Amino acid sequence: MAVTTAEARLEERWRGILAVHARTMCEIDRVLHPHGLGASDFEVLDLLVTERPEKGEQCRVQNLVGRVHLSQSALSRLIGRLEKDGLVERSVCAEDRRGVWVALTAKGRALHSEVLPLQRAVLRRMLAEQES
Repeated sequence: MAVTTAEARLEERWRGILAVHARTMCEIDRVLHPHGLGASDFEVLDLLVTERPEKGEQCRVQNLVGRVHLSQSALSRLIGRLEKDGLVERSVCAEDRRGVWVALTAKGRALHSEVLPLQRAVLRRMLAEQES
């Protein structure tokens, strides 16, 4: 019986984590939507700012794959949309033609700065609710 109870608690904790994640992502989507972004779009911009803080610095797309929780093809489509909107620029790696580089544009950096406080406010609120 103890194993069943322990398993039930583990399952309940896991489902709680998933629920917090889903609610948080939905709330981030909601507050960023007026700015033309979703939660995953913001995550890519945020990682590019974090990984490459200097203007014009590039990041390999492959380095983002494991960090944005999207498949490689979904990430490529997302980066394509961000590029179409003028928020990032892509280029092919000269040393390895299979590699693709991505960098924030000035427009992408400005939009990230504009919406960063909105995203962080959602995180603070949602994670504070989780702790209480």
